[in-house]
Amino acid sequence: MSQVISRRRMLAVSVAVLGVARLGPAYAMDPAPAKIQAFYDVLLAGMKNAQDLGVQGRFEKLAPVVRQTFDTPNMTRIACGPSWGKIPPDKQQQLIAAFERMTTASYANQFSDYSGQRFTVDPQATPRNADLIVHSQLQPANGDPVTFNYLMRNVGGDWKAEDVYLDGTISQLAVRRSEFTAILSSEGADGLLTKLKAQSDGLLKSA
Repeated sequence: MSQVISRRRMLAVSVAVLGVARLGPAYAMDPAPAKIQAFYDVLLAGMKNAQDLGVQGRFEKLAPVVRQTFDTPNMTRIACGPSWGKIPPDKQQQLIAAFERMTTASYANQFSDYSGQRFTVDPQATPRNADLIVHSQLQPANGDPVTFNYLMRNVGGDWKAEDVYLDGTISQLAVRRSEFTAILSSEGADGLLTKLKAQSDGLLKSA
């Protein structure tokens, strides 16, 4: 069975959750960066209690903040590509729920320890047409920083993440779209649902 999440994307998630550094009170964050900071605050709290919580406990702590941070309905639609309009509405809702669960399970699986790394968020977002780019970097204990940028979109007056760019340029949503559309073409919506559920189940058992 082909994996829904590529090894490179899993590495991206793993690196992204390794640590968070809150900027000092002198920095006033724009609303979009503040949303990403709040997301990483939950990750950091989970990391510090990772062994006590276990993977299921981490998943439960993360589920509400993933829903608040990411526009998973629109991300699922984009990842499914042109096939989305041909999927029945009830199946669309199942795919959205499965995509959100997989996203949460990925973070829950990966943030399993903490050893002093820090993740900084630029308090000022950069406009991109009607959207914003939130810039952030992971600073490991040793070595060069890794850049993670977030595409943020205003959804009903609330800024939500629609994509994550690894190294500042590699669209994680584009990677998902390549994978999802291939599965939809060969196995349909039911096949994609099966793979998403299996991927989440595996992530929640392997950490």
